Amino acid sequence: MTYSFTAATTILCDADDNLFPSEAPAFVASTAVTNDFLARIGVEKVWTPESLRQEAMGRNFRAVVLQAAADAGVPVGSGDAAPEAPGAGTCTEMSAAELEWWVAEEKRRVSAHLHEVLAPDAAVLEPLTRLGERFRLAAVSSSALTRLEASFTAAGLAELLPADVRYSAEDTPPVPTSKPDPTVYVLACELLGVKPSEALAVEDSVAGATAAVRAGVPVVGNLQFVLPSERESRIAKFHEVGVVAVVENWADLESHLTPVPA
Repeated sequence: MTYSFTAATTILCDADDNLFPSEAPAFVASTAVTNDFLARIGVEKVWTPESLRQEAMGRNFRAVVLQAAADAGVPVGSGDAAPEAPGAGTCTEMSAAELEWWVAEEKRRVSAHLHEVLAPDAAVLEPLTRLGERFRLAAVSSSALTRLEASFTAAGLAELLPADVRYSAEDTPPVPTSKPDPTVYVLACELLGVKPSEALAVEDSVAGATAAVRAGVPVVGNLQFVLPSERESRIAKFHEVGVVAVVENWADLESHLTPVPA
C-alpha cells in the first residue's frame, strides 16, 4: 500500500545526523568517557570514535554502557546520592548513583563539544522553515535534553524547534529508554495530541526508524548526513523495518510534501 503524504499534520524530527551532523563529533567526545567506564567495570576493550559509532548508532550513552555492564557481568544496582566522581579501580557491582554520574559526565562533555563545532546549515534550515509554515514540527531523539539544547542552539534551530517540542528518550519518559524502544515516540504523540497515523517521523538511523514504526508512526528515512559508503546498506535496512519512503535530504522530503498543482 502506498503511503499518502497528505495524511501528515505533524513532522517528528530525529535530531542527531538528521537535523545536524552531530554523530561524528559527539562520538569523539563520548569515546573517552565510554572507555573510562569500561575500565571501571574491568573491560579491557578500547573503543575508537568510529567503532563506537558503528556499535551505538541511534542509541544513547546509557543504553550502550548498560549493555556493556551486562555483557561484563557487572550488575547495576540501587543507590542514593551520586558520588562526586566514581571510585578508583574496577568494580564488580555498580550502584545506580554511580551510573547516573557517568551519564551526567558524558552529557556534559558531549554537549560542550557540540556547542563548539556545530553551525547553521542552509540545506536544513531553509526547507525545514518552509515545512514549519505548513506542518507542526517537533524533535524526537534518544539524546538528553541538555545535549539537544546545545546542538539546536549551535545549529540555529532553537526557534524553529523550541524546548517545549523536544522529546528525549533519556529525559521525557519516567524511566529513561533509548531507540529502538518506541516509548519516546508514543509519548511525543500523546503530549502533542496527535494520532501516530497523522504524524510523520524523519529518521537517519535504523534504530530510530524501528522505534517510530513500533509506535505506529509512518517513517521517512533521511540520507542527508549518512556517509556515502553506508547509504546502500542503510536504504536496504530502512525498507526492512518498514519505512514509507527514503529521501536524499530535507529538500527532497519537502518535494514529497508539497502539493502538486491541479
